[in-house]
Amino acid sequence: MTTDGFTTCLWFDGKAEEAAHFYVSVFKNSSVGHVTHYTDAGPGTKGDVLTVEFTANGQKFVALNGGPQFTFSEAVSFQIICEDQEEVDHYWAKLTENGGEGGPCGWLKDRYGLSWQVVPRRLMEMVADADQEKASRTMSVMMGMGKLDIAALEKAYRGE
Repeated sequence: MTTDGFTTCLWFDGKAEEAAHFYVSVFKNSSVGHVTHYTDAGPGTKGDVLTVEFTANGQKFVALNGGPQFTFSEAVSFQIICEDQEEVDHYWAKLTENGGEGGPCGWLKDRYGLSWQVVPRRLMEMVADADQEKASRTMSVMMGMGKLDIAALEKAYRGE
C-alpha cells in the first residue's frame, strides 16, 4: 500500500480544468500539475482535457471530465478548519462567488456543486466542552446560522 496518502478524484462534466484552476486560486499551498487529454480511444473527443492533477491546501486531487452521468451531493463534503473570522469570511466568499450558494450550519456548495464546511476551530472546541450546557447553547446557535459567526458562537457559549 502506498504511504503517500490518498488522491481524491472529483468528477466534472467538461469543467475539470476550470475547476482545478479555481480551487488553486482559493487555497494557499496549491498548484496545478499534469493535464491529460482524450485520445483516439475516447470516450471523449480527442484532444479535450481528460484529467487535471492539482494540489489544494496541500491535498492531492485529480479532476476528471467524466461527463454528465454523476454529480456531487452533500453525502461528501470537505471541511475547512479556520483559525479566525477573517478566514471563515474569506473561504465563504470565495467558494460561494459566481454561482455558489450558502447553506445551513457553515455548509455551502461552490459553483460546481461541491459541498464544503467552513468551520472555525474554536467551534469544535466549544461543542466538545465537558460542560454540556455550554456545548448545547453553542450548538443551538450554530444550527440557526448560515455562515458561522465566531463572536455570536462565543456569546452563546458564555451564556450571554
